[in-house]
Amino acid sequence: MVAVSVDHYVSPEEYLAEEAARPTKHEYRDGYIYAMAGGTDAHNQIAGNVYTLLRTHLRGGSCRVYFADVKAHVEELNCYYYPDVMVTCDERDRTTNTFKRYPCLIVEVLSEATEAFDRGDKFADYRQIESLQEYVLISQTRLQVDVFRRNEEGLWVLHPYSEGDRVLLTSVGWEGAIADLYEAVDFPSPKEHPPAADENR
Repeated sequence: MVAVSVDHYVSPEEYLAEEAARPTKHEYRDGYIYAMAGGTDAHNQIAGNVYTLLRTHLRGGSCRVYFADVKAHVEELNCYYYPDVMVTCDERDRTTNTFKRYPCLIVEVLSEATEAFDRGDKFADYRQIESLQEYVLISQTRLQVDVFRRNEEGLWVLHPYSEGDRVLLTSVGWEGAIADLYEAVDFPSPKEHPPAADENR
C-alpha cells in the first residue's frame, strides 16, 4: 500500500473527524495526512490468511483481532496507522471503536513501495507502544516472514522464517507452518533472461 502526502497540517482531532467521513483510508503522522492506495491480490490474501488463522486461534478468549480497517494509535507520537492485522488483549481498547492504543501484535504485509518505511520509520514509531510485543513483516513475493520480538531487556530481536519453517508468535501463543500464511497466493514468475547474443552473427 502506498502513502501519498496531503500537503497541509491538521490536528489529530481534525484527522479523526475527517477520516470518519472519508470513503478511503488515510494515515496520520507528524501532523500530516497520507492517502493510502489499494493493495495487490497477494497482499490481500496474505493479510486475510493471517487474520483468519489468528481469529480462529484466539476465538473465545479476551483478545481481539483486527483486519485493515482499525487504526493503531501511537499515543506518544500522535500517529495513527492502519496495520494489516493487529491483536490487542487489553480491556482498555474496548472503549475505542476506530483505533486501538494497546496492541500486543502488529502485522504488516510488505510491498516494494512501503518496505523501507515499514522497516524503518514506522517500526521506530511502533516501538513506542509499550504493550507491543511482536512486529511481523511478511513478504508478498517469496516465503519470508520476519518477526521482531521484544525480549525481557526491552530489546527487539529478529526471528526470520523461510520456506519449510514453522512460525512462532509468542505474543498470542500461535505456531503454524509458514505455508499457511501464503495459502492461495500466486508468486510472480521469475523474470526470464534474454538469450545470449550469438557471437557468430
